[in-house]
Amino acid sequence: MHPTDARPSPRIIFGAGRLAELPDCLASLGSKHALIVTDPGIVAAGHVARATTFLTAAGIRTTVFEGSHINPTESDIEACRDFAKSIQPDVLIGLGGGSSMDTAKGCNFLLHNPGRMADYKGYGLAKNAMLPFIAIPTTAGTGSESQSYAIVSSDGTHEKMACGDPKALAHTAILDPELTASQPQGVATLTALDALSHALESAVCTKRSPISSAFSTEAFELISTAIRDVLTGTADLETRGQMLHGAALAGCAIENSMLGAAHATANPLTARFNIPHGLAVTIMLPHVIRLNHSDPEIAAIYQGLARNLDSPLIDWLEKTISLAHLPKTEIPSSAIPDLAESASQQWTGRFNPVPLDHASITALYQNALAP
Repeated sequence: MHPTDARPSPRIIFGAGRLAELPDCLASLGSKHALIVTDPGIVAAGHVARATTFLTAAGIRTTVFEGSHINPTESDIEACRDFAKSIQPDVLIGLGGGSSMDTAKGCNFLLHNPGRMADYKGYGLAKNAMLPFIAIPTTAGTGSESQSYAIVSSDGTHEKMACGDPKALAHTAILDPELTASQPQGVATLTALDALSHALESAVCTKRSPISSAFSTEAFELISTAIRDVLTGTADLETRGQMLHGAALAGCAIENSMLGAAHATANPLTARFNIPHGLAVTIMLPHVIRLNHSDPEIAAIYQGLARNLDSPLIDWLEKTISLAHLPKTEIPSSAIPDLAESASQQWTGRFNPVPLDHASITALYQNALAP
C-alpha cells in the first residue's frame, strides 16, 4: 500500500453553456462584490461581458482587472493586489488562461499576507486567510484551475516560482468549452501539448498515488482522444470539451502528486530564451520519457497508458507532436552547461522517477537540442 496524503480538488462544473451558473456559485458563498482578473484578449473575445451580464442580473457587483500578462511576474501580482485593495472585493474570479488564474491566485496570497511572492515559494507558507476563488479557464492546458499553486516569475531572474497553499485552491472551477472557441490556433496547440505533458509526468512521478494515478489516467484518456483534432484545428465543441476536461483532471493529478524532468528542463529554456512554456516542455518530453523508460516499473505504467493507442507511447507521442508543426528552436550548445545547472535546481526535477544529476540533465539537453 502507498502512504497517501491527498489534497482536495475544487468543485468542477463541466459542460457547454455552464458559465451561466457563475451567479449561483457566488450566491452560495454570500458574495456581493466580485473581482474578475483577466487580460485584454479575453475582454475582446466577449467572455468578460458575458460573465458580467450574468452577475449583474443576479445583483452581484462586478469589477474587472484586465492587467494579466503571460508568465506573470511578482510586479504583475502586486499591481493586481493593489487594485484589489482599492475596491475590496469579497471573491476573486480568474477568467482566462493560466496566467490570469495565476495572477488571481497570486493576488489572493498578498491581499491579506505580507511581503512578495518570493516569500511564498514552496507550500503552505501563507498564514492568513484568503478570499474564495472561482477559476474559469478559456484555454485547455494549464490545469491551473485545479491547483493550489500560483506560478509566478521572479522580477530579477525570471525564475518560475511555484507558490502553493491549500487556501489558494479554487472553490469552484467552471469548465465551459464554449469559452475555448476563441483560442488562437497557436495557443490551442501549445496548451494542449502542455496538458498532455501534465498527464504523462504526474502519472510516473515519485509522489504518485492511487488517487493521483486515477486522475492522470483519465486525463490521458481524454487528452489522447482529443489532441489530434486540436492540433490540426479541426476540433468541434465535443472535442474541445474533452480537452478542457482532461486538462483540468491533469491539474488535479498534479495537485495530488507532482511533475518531473520535462518541466525541470523546460523552465530554464523559458527563463533564458523566452521559449513559450508549452513549446519548451514539448521539446524535452520525448527525451525524458526515453530516460524514464529505463525503469521497468515506469515502463509498465507507460505501457498501461498506451493500451488504447495505435502504437507504443513514445512513437505515438512523436507522431502527435509532428502534427503541431512546431517552429524549430535553435539553442547554442554553449548554453547547455548553464541550462543544466539551472535545471538541476528546479523543484520538479526532484520527483522524476529516474534520479537526475548534472550529467543526465546535460544529456537530455544535448539530445533535445541537437541540430
